[in-house]
Amino acid sequence: MKLEFIPLDKLAVSKASMRYAKKAPDVSDILPTVRARGIIQSLVVRPAAQPGHYEILAGARRYHAALIVSAEASSGAEGVGEETGDTMLLPCAILDAGDDAAAVEASLIENLARLDPDEVNQWVNFVRLVKEGRGIADIAATFGLPELTVRRVLALGNLMPRIRNLYGAQEIDRVTVRHLTLASKSQQRDWLALHDDPDARAPTGHQLKAWLLGGQSIATRHALFDLASFEDAIVSDLFGEDSYFASPELFWTAQQKEVDARKAAYLDAGWREVVIVPTTQYFHAWEHEKVAKRKGGRVYIELRASGEVCFHEGYMSRKEAARIDRGEATGTKPVRPEITARMQTYVDLHRHAAVRAALTSRPQIALRLMVAHAICGAALWRVTPDPRTARDDLVAESVENAVGEADFDCMRRRVLDLLGFSSEEPHVTGGNARDQGVAGLFLRLLALPDEAMLDIIAIVMGETLASGSAALEAVGNHIGVDMADYWEADDAFFEQLRDRDILTALVAEVVDPQTAAANAGAKGKILKEIIRDGLNGTNGREKRDRWVPRWMAFPPSAYGERGGVGSLEAWRRVEAAKQMLENATPAAAEPGRLAA
Repeated sequence: MKLEFIPLDKLAVSKASMRYAKKAPDVSDILPTVRARGIIQSLVVRPAAQPGHYEILAGARRYHAALIVSAEASSGAEGVGEETGDTMLLPCAILDAGDDAAAVEASLIENLARLDPDEVNQWVNFVRLVKEGRGIADIAATFGLPELTVRRVLALGNLMPRIRNLYGAQEIDRVTVRHLTLASKSQQRDWLALHDDPDARAPTGHQLKAWLLGGQSIATRHALFDLASFEDAIVSDLFGEDSYFASPELFWTAQQKEVDARKAAYLDAGWREVVIVPTTQYFHAWEHEKVAKRKGGRVYIELRASGEVCFHEGYMSRKEAARIDRGEATGTKPVRPEITARMQTYVDLHRHAAVRAALTSRPQIALRLMVAHAICGAALWRVTPDPRTARDDLVAESVENAVGEADFDCMRRRVLDLLGFSSEEPHVTGGNARDQGVAGLFLRLLALPDEAMLDIIAIVMGETLASGSAALEAVGNHIGVDMADYWEADDAFFEQLRDRDILTALVAEVVDPQTAAANAGAKGKILKEIIRDGLNGTNGREKRDRWVPRWMAFPPSAYGERGGVGSLEAWRRVEAAKQMLENATPAAAEPGRLAA
């Protein structure tokens, strides 16, 4: 870097400067000093494309002030001095040409130290630094900012440009912008429509969060269950500090299962009673007394509307405690348990050891017990049906009307009837099965023949088989599922096709390679029409029966090397598992009954 005095007419604001393309900045605060003393502090510049000219990276406000003073001097304004006929010279520190990242940093460093730029302006320049190869840690170190601050600024890119502009123009506040980062693009468009409607009022501040989350904001930190197993969407704000469940209903379904499991665990641990306090009520500690488990203390599980669950162990209402005290005062002693808690543990563990040893020689009993656990759930079991959710209504409707869905639903209703459950239950697992409990269902299953058990197992396994999993690929390939028996192309399928290269490959597969080559440059709409004609046998094309795209077949494959086909990735995991089995020792790989 070198210092030179450069004529004013040889300078222009650089595109790399954060002041570029904005209206002339307010320089009223520095203009008197520039009139009196001129430009004292150096501008940061670099050589421009035109020889002898330079572009300003930092110091745009000083440059604009110098333009005003120069114009005043040319017109002979009072108090400015006489026109000298010479162009004003400005002190400039000259950077090397070509380093855009260094240029952006120079502009930001100087401006952050003076007029604080708004976050939108920072975002524009931080993004440019990222594109130039700077990492978040590098940016944070350069400007002396916490990495979280840099992430917050960069995350403004999740907002629609117009919302960023409204924030930059201070038409919406910081709290509103923060909550808007929870919104999907469609929600952002809906909010902008309300903002533009003179007869409507767009929600702002904390009201906006309630509007976005359906009136109930449940933070993920309140979940008792494993978030990795939660199938529905979780949304985060742009600052990355908070995340929320998109569907409170699905959250409470998963949360309630875990609460039930915790309740069962407390009961198994010897607590006399576990009381669940619903969200419409509150547990008030001042209305209860602390009482030990052996003296009849209860566990109160308090559910709060926020999603938080509080566990209060060893309490009894003051009224009940007072009654016990009065009983003791009149000579009535509390009933003492026949055995101590320690003895109960001793008895339980020995009986557990005996029963599970006996089960090893009675697999048909163990099978029924396993199915009862899978359907009802228990303290040590958590089996969840695949939610089979689709955010696109067209996709949801397509799956709902699928042949496979209808066949499975028919069999499911037969199994529900066999178990004595309501045929309107959406799943065999859970629901009114919990009312009956594992023990009750186990006794019912003991009365069923093995053939009926196999039907029940097929439905339970079908409901709890994860969509898109390697297990699904392994089963489908082992059975030899022919997707043509269950699927044919519909509107929802064509709606998802957007890639012209893939569409061209499908034309070659459904019609012929010559037609695909002849229409290689055609629009996607035309290519879709050609595929439809080939599948339907219309417009003079030969009908292609029982066609299934490669991604849906068992085993799946792809049309190119780009990757990103989930079913193919799952199948590769299956093949890797098969390879491991083939490489295993014969003794380990050989199936057979374990010796007693």
